[in-house]
Amino acid sequence: MSEMMFTGTYTAVVTPFKNGQLDEPAFARLIKMQIKGGVDGIVPVGTTGESPTVDYDEHIRIIALAVKFAAGKVKVLAGTGANSTSEAIYLTQEAEKAGADGSLQVAPYYNKPSPEGLYQHFRAIAKNTKLPIVLYSIPGRCGIEIGVDVVKRLAADCKNIVGIKEAGGSCDRVSQLRAALGPKFTILSGDDSLTLPFMSVGAQGVISVASNIIPREVSQMVKAFARGDAKKALHLHAKFYPVFKDLFIETNPVPVKAALVMLGVIGEEYRLPLVSMTAGNRAKLQATLKACGILK
Repeated sequence: MSEMMFTGTYTAVVTPFKNGQLDEPAFARLIKMQIKGGVDGIVPVGTTGESPTVDYDEHIRIIALAVKFAAGKVKVLAGTGANSTSEAIYLTQEAEKAGADGSLQVAPYYNKPSPEGLYQHFRAIAKNTKLPIVLYSIPGRCGIEIGVDVVKRLAADCKNIVGIKEAGGSCDRVSQLRAALGPKFTILSGDDSLTLPFMSVGAQGVISVASNIIPREVSQMVKAFARGDAKKALHLHAKFYPVFKDLFIETNPVPVKAALVMLGVIGEEYRLPLVSMTAGNRAKLQATLKACGILK
């Protein structure tokens, strides 16, 4: 299974829209920028890709385009999770047909399954695909976390469950996961500001929002720490920490899309219920991007 491991920097790419439709040229530009920046992979249609507001056909189309534009140069870890098991299975099978390298499976949100329900949900998905699966625990959005015991059971029972994106904000939990799952199971940070702290206790990379705008810098930070150059990694973390924080001054992906607009990569469009940033927050984000040397 080692060849399946998704380590390093994965960009949770935004989904650019234009007049209510997917903006394919902008999406191609964004992915080209990721490849050029040296990331290891991209994650289309995660939360950052506005997955809750795209329909089935769009969802599958975005994954297919991501595979096409990545052109084998970076891995594609497709966001195909759902709070309905049958929907998650359907999207995962479609992602497999489209040529994705793996699937990111978020904990079912809103319906709050029990630990047994979580186990059955992810096990059913794993049994219905050959794709390697990375679980995604984000209690702040889902209302539940995927417990360490559940992750351990799943890793033991489903050979294609190979990792977890951890966005619970706790280094302690990363240590617990690492202790329970051993060295072969991949742990990725789900928060840019915690990538370095998480890697210091055993995580092996990040699924990053910030790398949409600074792919090279995030990638360099992760690579530096992985090769033992903590000093360089800490320098990059400190330099870009204000960006990591300000990309979340409003609900993700609103700030990162606004930043990409400022950089001229995409046009500004969201799907309701998401709306544009307030003027005050936009000015704050712009100032931070300038201070960090991202915007001229």
